[in-house]
Amino acid sequence: MRLVILDNYDLASEWAAKYICNRIIQFKPGQDRYFTLGLPTGSTPLGCYKKLIEYHKNGDLSFKYVKTFNMDEYVGLPRNHPESYHSYMWNNFFKHIDIDPNNAHILDGNAADLQAECDAFEKKIKEAGGIDLFVGGIGPDGHIAFNEPGSSLVSRTRLKTLAMDTILANAKYFDGDLSKVPTMALTVGVGTVMDAREVMILITGAHKAFALYKAIEEGVNHMWTVSAFQQHPQTIFVCDEDATLELRVKTVKYFKGEH
Repeated sequence: MRLVILDNYDLASEWAAKYICNRIIQFKPGQDRYFTLGLPTGSTPLGCYKKLIEYHKNGDLSFKYVKTFNMDEYVGLPRNHPESYHSYMWNNFFKHIDIDPNNAHILDGNAADLQAECDAFEKKIKEAGGIDLFVGGIGPDGHIAFNEPGSSLVSRTRLKTLAMDTILANAKYFDGDLSKVPTMALTVGVGTVMDAREVMILITGAHKAFALYKAIEEGVNHMWTVSAFQQHPQTIFVCDEDATLELRVKTVKYFKGEH
């Protein structure tokens, strides 16, 4: 496991974007060889997406031979609703790059059979050859995707009821009105993300500091689902200084190479 600590949010976002860019370029994707990328939503990855768009517009990066799989989607929110993750991905990323819309996979929270939708998503990932790099963020309670506290650490894509902490955190996107926030979502499982060849978790801000502490300084615990990635052979946690506030000084120095 690597912990990369940058001074602030912008530098952490840039580091993550460069890492993704370099991974895609080194892979040399082509017509018969697609790079497969897992993607998150929320406020944390926005800076990273802006940088990736910049690299694309500068001619340094193409997504023509990239397939993406998003982590999650709300259930029952119309696809064209401004707060759906379909809208988020298209407005903040996909419409600014050269990805083929058929290669951008997002769960359908309005499917007639939600379990069949989840099973089909897992199948599509398998058919794509698995995920090369899964990028994720975490909630203040240490959840990855919508794998809320207590989720199985070997879970697959499924329907989940959202925890009250998550509903409260997401209320800001729905005019602060809790009654408008969806209470269920489709989400990849912890096991789905663990199957990726490489995982990069973005953690920024003081409000995520306790979750980062639980993720890397304590043991694997299903109440803090992001802690499962301690057991992944290729995990990178990318954070800013604020997110390290709950870590031991010794831990921070170790990962900064000052030990």
